[in-house]
Amino acid sequence: MRQLVLAVRLRDSAVFDAFHAGRNGEAVDYLRHVTARGTPGAWLWGPAAVGKTHLLQAACASVAGAAYLPADELATRGPAALEGWEDRPLVCLDDLHRLAGEPAWELALFSLVNRLGERGGKWLAAAAASPSASGIRLPDLVSRLSWGTAFRLEPLDEEERIAALRLRARHRGLELPPETARYLMRRLPRDMRALCDWLDRLDVASLAAQKRLTVPFVRDVIAGAEEGPGA
Repeated sequence: MRQLVLAVRLRDSAVFDAFHAGRNGEAVDYLRHVTARGTPGAWLWGPAAVGKTHLLQAACASVAGAAYLPADELATRGPAALEGWEDRPLVCLDDLHRLAGEPAWELALFSLVNRLGERGGKWLAAAAASPSASGIRLPDLVSRLSWGTAFRLEPLDEEERIAALRLRARHRGLELPPETARYLMRRLPRDMRALCDWLDRLDVASLAAQKRLTVPFVRDVIAGAEEGPGA
């Protein structure tokens, strides 16, 4: 069956070594060896910005031939976009709750999960809630997805977020002093997605200015971004 080509790239930073597990160590350990597990797959769920996408992409990057299929990209192609992936060792389905409640999508997902199982492939899914609370209406699909191992990802506390930022910085070849990390926590939105996006911007600014990530430098970069061009 022909696969539809999806215009999706994995983020270079989305690897296990750049993820601070905190209280989610069991989930990370499972995903590091997902293709060797006895269960057909795993379901990650939890609030926004807890690392669901990061972990799905990290698992995908660690398995040769794996496929990463985010719901927003799938939705532009229609349910036929789920055809032809059963020959992959691992299929990662992100934001699956966005397709829940749509009969055609649910039937296509059910078919994909069954085809993967027949060929010995694994699936990973990420959503805002557990399979039974995700909004999926097809009972057989809920049942199939419930056969996998479910992990609720827990948000990091403040100290864990600081550790996560510093780990992410080291992965990029940056030194992020503790006092700078704490300043970012005070100054910026505290969800990890926003903090990591800012760290990426600071990396570019630091390289361009040939400056270290000191509090004064970071403060100037943030202030300049808030003022905007031409201010």
